[in-house]
Amino acid sequence: MTKKAQEVMDQFIEQKGMEYQAEGLPRIAGRLMGLMLIEDGPFAFGYLAERLMVSRGSISTNTRLLENLGVIERVSKPGERGDYFQLSADPYVSLLSGINLRLKRALTNARQARGGLPKTLKNAQTRLAGLEAFYEGFIENNERLIQSLES
Repeated sequence: MTKKAQEVMDQFIEQKGMEYQAEGLPRIAGRLMGLMLIEDGPFAFGYLAERLMVSRGSISTNTRLLENLGVIERVSKPGERGDYFQLSADPYVSLLSGINLRLKRALTNARQARGGLPKTLKNAQTRLAGLEAFYEGFIENNERLIQSLES
C-alpha cells in the first residue's frame, strides 16, 4: 500500500471518530467504524487496540456499544480462542431501525404531553403538534429508506 493510500485511510478513520463525537457518541466508536468500513476484517481484539493506539479496555467498551447498535458483530475463527469483530451485513438498516425506535418513543412522549394539556394552552398545543408532525415525517422517511436498503 502506498503512503498516500495509508494517509487517506488514517484520515478517514479519524474523521469518522470526529463525526461520531459530534453526534454525542465516543470518538473511539467512530474510529472503530471508520476502520471497519475502510479495511477488510474480521479484526482481532488486539489488532484493533494496536491499530487505533487505544487501550484494550476502550476497545472492549466501544465494540460492545457498536454491537448493541447492531453495526458490528462478534465472530470467531475455527481453532482460535479470541474474539474477532466485523461490520454487520446490514449496518445502515440497524442504525436507522435504532433511530426510528428512539423517534417513536419521542413521538409517544409528545402525543402524551399534548393529550394531557388543556386545549386552552393553544400555543403549547400547536408547538407539540408540530413536533409530532416532525417525528412522524422523520420516521416515515426512515422507513422508506430502510425498505430501499433492504431491497
